[in-house]
Amino acid sequence: MLVCRPADPEAKGIIERAHDYLERSFLPGRSFAGPAEFNSQLSDWLEVVNTRPRRALGCAPADRIAADRTAMLTLPPVAPASGWRSSTRLPRDHYIRLDSNDYSVHPAVVGRRIEVIADLDRVRALCEGKIVADHQRIWAAHQTISDPAHVEAAKTLRRTRNGLLRPVSEPEVQVRCLDDYDTAFGVSTGQGGVA
Repeated sequence: MLVCRPADPEAKGIIERAHDYLERSFLPGRSFAGPAEFNSQLSDWLEVVNTRPRRALGCAPADRIAADRTAMLTLPPVAPASGWRSSTRLPRDHYIRLDSNDYSVHPAVVGRRIEVIADLDRVRALCEGKIVADHQRIWAAHQTISDPAHVEAAKTLRRTRNGLLRPVSEPEVQVRCLDDYDTAFGVSTGQGGVA
């Protein structure tokens, strides 16, 4: 989603001032267990803060909500797409990366095209319409999330693949006498094997 047009410093300043206000007024002294708790605390805080009068508005923001709602357009009949979607080919290690975290995918679809769908709560992967991964989204950085079923399937596939690659028995290779090469190239060795 694009919030600001390129080369529009005024719009960028409006967004940055709002972020700065939240960073200095809401975030200090708070801790959050996850996005849901952050949103819950923010909602509670906004209910209190929006009842305070603002000098620039001449009233509290809550007093302007009714007027804003009457000026708004109606919502479209179909909700806009939200979340994150991507299509990629599953690599050999059968993990996909979202943000800085790696999520396992069933290794049976290695090398095939998958669609990754993520929202604030879940990360899913589909191959030809079938779900091949479904994980809770992790917000910590640099984590590896593995489904035990995916790990076990990868071990099984590795064992069967390794069995296919090993030869059943050692092939017999003819060992040629080195004197045959000397004869072929016209090299004559004297006593003691020195030419």
